[in-house]
This record gives sequence, structure tokens and C-alpha cells, in this order.
Amino acid sequence: MTEPVPDYGPDRPTIAPFVGALAVIVLVVIGIVLFNVFGSSSPAPGTDVGRAIVGQNDALQRQNYADFRDFTCRAVQGSEADFLARQRDSVIKNGERYVDDVKDVRIDGDRATAGVTYHFDKTADSTSGSEVTVVREDGSWKVC
Repeated sequence: MTEPVPDYGPDRPTIAPFVGALAVIVLVVIGIVLFNVFGSSSPAPGTDVGRAIVGQNDALQRQNYADFRDFTCRAVQGSEADFLARQRDSVIKNGERYVDDVKDVRIDGDRATAGVTYHFDKTADSTSGSEVTVVREDGSWKVC
């Protein structure tokens, strides 16, 4: 004779997987909050120098003189007409210029230098490099 199979009632889903997933999400959110509170909020010293170099190049490519002035020291800003003429001539000869890398940033007080690697549209396979001088002017780094 066979024994009867006990009746445990209808199959009901368990809440355990959902509670586990919720716990993981809560831990991730707590980790993000702690990182934002205790993590470093200031960029590395060379980061702002790199931003100035890339920002100036972006302003050149967009032919935006106001932004160009924001990223360029007063001594070399020139007039808007000269800025536009030089940039248009450069684009005709070489194409747009792209900054590939900013490295070896050396800061000495309110003056810095950085090695910049870039390429032009018309010679995309060939990169060029130069050392760029950046100065702190009015509290911001500016290409000079």
C-alpha cells in the first residue's frame, strides 16, 4: 500500500529573493553616498591644466572667440577678427585639430607646462606634439 502524499497547500512564492535584491541595492547606494561624502572632491593638480588646453582647442574648432578668451591668457588673445582668420586658414590647410593626450603636466606656482599630442583631420594617421605653457590668471588656468 502507498502512503498518502502530504498536502502542503498551494505553491506560494517566497519573498526571500526580493529582500536579498533590496539589500544589495541598499548596500550599493550606501557605498555611492559614502564615496561622494568622503572621496576627494578636488581634481588632481594637472586636471585643470588639461581642461584649459582641451577647452581652448574646442573653442578654436567651434570658432568661438568668447570661449577662446576664457581659456587663453590675455597676452596672446588677439582680436576676434585675427582669431577667426587664423583658425579658418588652419582648417583649410590642415583640417580640424584634435587633442589626443595631455601628459607630463609640471606645475610651478602659477605657471605650468604640459606635453600635448594632437592630430589634424587631413593627416589623421600622423600625430604631432608640443610643449604648451599654461598660466593661472584670474584664478583659472589659461593657455599662454
